[in-house]
Amino acid sequence: MAKLKKQLGLLSVFAVASGAMISSGLFVLPAIAYAKAGPAVILAYLLASILVIPSVLSKAELSSAMPKAGGTYFFVERSLGSIWGLFSGLANWFAVALKSAFAVVGMAILIEVALHPVQLSDWNLKIIAVLCCLLFTALNIVSVRHTSRFQVWLVAMLLAILTVFIFLGSKNIEVFRYAGFMDKGAMTILATTGLVFVSFGGLTKVTSIAEEVKHPGRNLPLGMILAWFVVTLFYIAVITITVGVMDGNELTDSYMPISVAATKFMGNTGFVLLALAAMAAFVTTANGGILAASRYPMAMSRDKLLPSILANINERFKTPHTSIMLTGGFMIAAIVSLDIEVLVKTASTLMIILFILVNASVIVMRESRIQSYRPKFRTPLYPYIQIFAIVVYGVLIIDMGKVPLLITAGFIASSAAWYFLYVAKRVSRASAAMHIVERVTDRQLKTITLENELRDILLERDDIIKDRFDRLITQCHILDIQKRMPAEDVFKQAAKILEERLDVSQYIIFEKFLQREQQGGTIIQPGFAIPHIIIEGQNKFDILLVRAVEGIDFPNVDVPVKTMFILVGTKDERNYHLRALMAIARIAQEKNFEKRWLNARDVQAVRNLILLSTRKRDVVT
Repeated sequence: MAKLKKQLGLLSVFAVASGAMISSGLFVLPAIAYAKAGPAVILAYLLASILVIPSVLSKAELSSAMPKAGGTYFFVERSLGSIWGLFSGLANWFAVALKSAFAVVGMAILIEVALHPVQLSDWNLKIIAVLCCLLFTALNIVSVRHTSRFQVWLVAMLLAILTVFIFLGSKNIEVFRYAGFMDKGAMTILATTGLVFVSFGGLTKVTSIAEEVKHPGRNLPLGMILAWFVVTLFYIAVITITVGVMDGNELTDSYMPISVAATKFMGNTGFVLLALAAMAAFVTTANGGILAASRYPMAMSRDKLLPSILANINERFKTPHTSIMLTGGFMIAAIVSLDIEVLVKTASTLMIILFILVNASVIVMRESRIQSYRPKFRTPLYPYIQIFAIVVYGVLIIDMGKVPLLITAGFIASSAAWYFLYVAKRVSRASAAMHIVERVTDRQLKTITLENELRDILLERDDIIKDRFDRLITQCHILDIQKRMPAEDVFKQAAKILEERLDVSQYIIFEKFLQREQQGGTIIQPGFAIPHIIIEGQNKFDILLVRAVEGIDFPNVDVPVKTMFILVGTKDERNYHLRALMAIARIAQEKNFEKRWLNARDVQAVRNLILLSTRKRDVVT
């Protein structure tokens, strides 16, 4: 299967994340929110920004550990299982594609404003929107790099215009317009917070293109957190100025409140300038939305949750063209036929449910204690911040209304039906939740697919190129001893295993082990030994790992050995013998190595622990 190309840097991550936030939530929604909360709409936006922090941090952790296409889908599927993974993938695709479709419709409306006094019919607006959608679909197929560059320039233009608005508008604020700031009451402000919460929902969608990000362990968390901080400042500043320069009734009745506010201190030039900013915002949302949404069907197809055709990657452009075309087609269908108001609320409800699942995923991944779950960014205040988010998001869902909740329930039921009719026959992957069940019930799983998959993801994330030592570890035998025993008995077992692998008598190997211990102990630090011997022959070298949870007793040594790396090689391998000793020494010095070694669930987890070490690789060998 062709791989997606890593070509997006920190700036691209920031642009996609911020571009997905600044759209109708800034250029249309403030008028509706002001009608509900009055001047306290400023506080509602601030609270919404604060409430999205747990999900930003949780997604930052998950994406730094598992930078794979599909984002939320991948995290939820690997942590909670295939049914919830299927639901999250379809819900993410539905919500992001729908939001992008609405942005395209917003573009068509702005085009109508630009053509004033020409009046366009609804079908004329839909035709314009469809053409715009086809353009963005084609752009996404041709190149992610071109798409991201386009996104960077649009976001730069948008933020520049908003900076001008803030600079000039701050000098024209009339303080009396903030009178009666809290008159609508705390409950109304909380309800309004739920309404505008969706404005920040697009921030985390950038994780769906994580597989195409360079240095994802750094760029994804940093890009998302920077986007949240910068966009929050712009949201609060722009809305504060808009409330401070416009009459309340005028603000409530406006379809373009920010553009109208600009006329108060910049005249018609301000209206045109902010209309351009609105256009840039809708374009970034639509363009970035197709980029993000199209990765969900591709990721689900890879995991056999959807037909394999959706995983196809264009050989020329290295983009998932089939998935992009499906997403573009769905957006066109939404533009032409769907009821916007109900579906916006439904998309919002789905988004909040997905945020609940993301926060639950962090808890499950941490508590599964899978050795190869190693995020480069860890959420602070775990698990309290995740539990807080799950409770608060549950309250927000209740306020969404009956119809969206019923549609969401139907969406979940449809996902479950597809799972049992199509997915269950094809997928038998153990989720991280099953690892928790294993730990609680003391029943061992039959599959270690997830742990190995996470290992491979980390190797790719950290650009680790396997050297000879890694290849030896991949193929070596591992003795996992559960009871305490003397070193001589362990050497007998090791000699018998090595006889088959090296074609050398086990008695000779055993005698050499004893001689080596008599010449000088091989314990390099308390609990850690590296017995190493030279055998006759040529071009022979092998490693055998021994884990002894209860310990191995060596003569005249008080502390039992729990970790052994046994090295056996011929004289012509002496140089590599020394390199292997250096590699093991570096591994032994890694933080929490002994704890991870003893807690590894089985021999494969022990092997993965060594393969994922941060030692410098000797790629020449």
